[in-house]
Amino acid sequence: MVTAGAAALLLAIGVVSPAQAQGKADPGRLNDTSAAQIAELQRIKGSLSKAESKVDSRLVVENRIRRGALTANLPHLNTGVAVTDAETVLVDIRADKVTDLLTGAIRKAGGAVRHTSPKTGTVRAELPLGAVNGIAAREDVLLIDAASEAMTSRATSPGELKTSTTKGESKEARANRLAEQAKAAVRQRSAALTSQGDRAHASDTARSQFKISGLGVKLCALSDGVDSLVALQAAGELPEVDVLAGQEGSGDEGSAMLEILHDVAPGAELGFATAFNGDASFADNIRALRFEKKCDVIVDDVLYFNESPFQDGIIAQAVNDVTKDGALFFSSAGNEGNVADGSAGHWEGNFVDSGKSVGRYAGSAHDFDATPAGTQIVNPLSASSRGIPVLLWWNDALARSTNDYDLYLLDGSGNVVGFSQNVQTGQADPYERVNPSAGGLNVAVVKFRGDDKYLSLSALRGRFRDNGDLKGYNTPGVTRGHSAAKDAFSVAATPAAGAWTGTQEPGDPANPAGPYPDTFSGSSKLERFSSDGPRRVFFNADGSPVASPAGEVRQKPDITAADGVATKTPGFSPFFGTSAAAPHAAAIAGLVLSGNPGMRGADVRDALTRTALDIAAPGVDNRAGAGIVMADKVLAYTGASPQPLAKAESPTVVPTTGNPYLKPGNTADVKLPVRNGGDGTAASVSVVLTSPTPGVTVGPRSKSYGTIEPGQTALNSFTLTVPASHQVGVPVTLEAKVSFAGSLSPTTQRFAIPVGQPSSETKTFSYTGAPVAIPDGNTEGVSVQLPVSGVGLPSKLAFSVDGATCSATEGSTTVGIDHTYASDLVGTLTSPGGVTATLFQRNGGNGNNLCQVVFDDTAAQPFSSVTQTQAPFTGTWRPTTALGQLAKSSADGTWTFKAVDTVSSDKGSIRTVSLRLNGYVN
Repeated sequence: MVTAGAAALLLAIGVVSPAQAQGKADPGRLNDTSAAQIAELQRIKGSLSKAESKVDSRLVVENRIRRGALTANLPHLNTGVAVTDAETVLVDIRADKVTDLLTGAIRKAGGAVRHTSPKTGTVRAELPLGAVNGIAAREDVLLIDAASEAMTSRATSPGELKTSTTKGESKEARANRLAEQAKAAVRQRSAALTSQGDRAHASDTARSQFKISGLGVKLCALSDGVDSLVALQAAGELPEVDVLAGQEGSGDEGSAMLEILHDVAPGAELGFATAFNGDASFADNIRALRFEKKCDVIVDDVLYFNESPFQDGIIAQAVNDVTKDGALFFSSAGNEGNVADGSAGHWEGNFVDSGKSVGRYAGSAHDFDATPAGTQIVNPLSASSRGIPVLLWWNDALARSTNDYDLYLLDGSGNVVGFSQNVQTGQADPYERVNPSAGGLNVAVVKFRGDDKYLSLSALRGRFRDNGDLKGYNTPGVTRGHSAAKDAFSVAATPAAGAWTGTQEPGDPANPAGPYPDTFSGSSKLERFSSDGPRRVFFNADGSPVASPAGEVRQKPDITAADGVATKTPGFSPFFGTSAAAPHAAAIAGLVLSGNPGMRGADVRDALTRTALDIAAPGVDNRAGAGIVMADKVLAYTGASPQPLAKAESPTVVPTTGNPYLKPGNTADVKLPVRNGGDGTAASVSVVLTSPTPGVTVGPRSKSYGTIEPGQTALNSFTLTVPASHQVGVPVTLEAKVSFAGSLSPTTQRFAIPVGQPSSETKTFSYTGAPVAIPDGNTEGVSVQLPVSGVGLPSKLAFSVDGATCSATEGSTTVGIDHTYASDLVGTLTSPGGVTATLFQRNGGNGNNLCQVVFDDTAAQPFSSVTQTQAPFTGTWRPTTALGQLAKSSADGTWTFKAVDTVSSDKGSIRTVSLRLNGYVN
């Protein structure tokens, strides 16, 4: 029997007609089960405890289902929550403040902390599902959401979408694959492969004509991961990449993006951090790339599903911070389609009350057909729209929504197969999400309580499409999130070479091809999947309304660049999607900065947009923006000067006494080389060599080095005198300021010159206490301390992971660190002065155990080059970052070794480690 309340809801969401709601039979669509399902979901929302009202509704229902606490059967319902075999879930906890009390409570509840972000008040944790409500009951916890998910902007066919939480290959398979790649890269080293986008954008001819390479600029990418980085470096495809410690991620899209950056701007420095460890971590990494790694241009290809279309959220705010500081930020516009090509799955507009009440509680359904002639309460998804996120937003401020809307998915028989009905009472986001596991479903929006608001409904990588009597409703403007930040460059895609062979929907027209080996022209076509704009925002980043009640319209996308290019990253040749377009545009901006050091971001934007090739609709439009950026045209507009870059290199210091060691009271001859590593000739090169060390004199103070051609080195001599009162072991600091004709002048290098004879006595300070378990998959890690005394200033420093008998046996008690999958680990060493060096960072594949491993700056090979076949890991290796930076002050005090297990499911312990120090002969 169908209740009146349930029938009203079914009527409102379009499952039954008004006549059917009055009792006419509809055996194919209406049954007692569907009515009971809807009534049960409404009952749950009305029965939430105070703690549950702060929890993602999908987590609440999943928990009740598993506890058998539902009064009706929901056989077709899919909450979309990923629950492990151990009954744990990955969640994002939003709090007033991240404190030790909160993280301690998480651990006490059986959870593991994956990431903490004090800046955003977020903790990502893996919690037992049954413990979620207990954590939510804390006063300092505002909300608990199922872990925010993201996707890259690589082009995918229906059913192929993978997100940041999609379970991929096993760790063993991944480790084996990367080990084979590294071997093959050495065996089969061949000529470097260059993106066809380099030619299509005329970047190759621009570099040749203007004699610039990207020198003096640092380009940094954020994506999923850089699994193949070591193999690509061994193959000669990539140079050194400055990876944010512990943030190399997993996956290879980042590797492919770095290849594109290097192809177009080969002289630029490169950096990377993952964007796939949650929205808060992504925001933290954006800031770290600018403020710690000093990146000039940052590019990403990631969209988090919980990024508001109507307000700059935590990721966009990080973008705003770095662009305000002078960085340029480029981001993929997305592959979510556009109205002009009939590839869209997005509708936005004002809520229209259908006039029909919903269920036993207050509420009414949205009418997509706003014309007087009809009413349609659902938007039908196409048959291929499966495995995608469907998102609902409305124009309330983030974390302040007092209007409550819900989202439902129904199959053709009226079964509720998906839902999202969070409680919005003033501290939640105006956001709901469902995940259709099958195609051909219908989406309904219900206003549960509150005012009529402006809505955004998006089926990302799907389509709203006509289905029988139901019309699919689409509007422009699917691009969103941090890509739509005011000063970000949102980048659309156009093919450089062959056409994409994937499909979006059966029956779609052929995809366009690019001009390679020719360059882009005004007849070039956009990719049919490229997302359209514009983006309408209603709130400032702080949650205050923008000036106009109708919102602020941002022109997005901004520009267009190449995709469909070749890389040597496995699985990314060809590489399609706005993921490939964004790094092409970013690298061209890097060339502009290389030829015009110090150019303001506003001037770079003006140059890129003024010189872009107009495609799609005439003028600036909502699909291509200003058009295709062209390296030759933009550099002709800005002008470019090949910049010299003269830097002092390590000096040779020879005491005049004939003794090999410089001692207090000695005078020494200093030969100081200066190398021009720039693109242009360094003219009028001079060096001022000084020392801030008290009592030390350098003569003469300055010398001319004349003209130094690119790639050449010049040499001059100076005299250094050390006072007799100088303390043995305290290095003399030389500061070399190199001036030359060029915008990158001057450069300054500092060199620490050792004073005194190093002691041949090595003192060893060991941790030999009880084994300390390394927390599994926990970013907080574990530490052991090494007290040091009687050394003073160190002349030499090495760190060792010890062990009596080396074995790859799991749980071995005779090794220094026992751990299965050594590549899960990151090890750091911190001096008494608080300086930290990274010893190893996710190296060694699936090999087990470190034993008799010495980390020494003078070693021939870096530990990053080890492969799993070398387990157990032994020998002497260079650390990830130099230990020398820890030897600049007294070694006496407490040193700290820390091990972090970055991936869950493998365990181990710190057993015995040592610090090896040499002082000086008094």
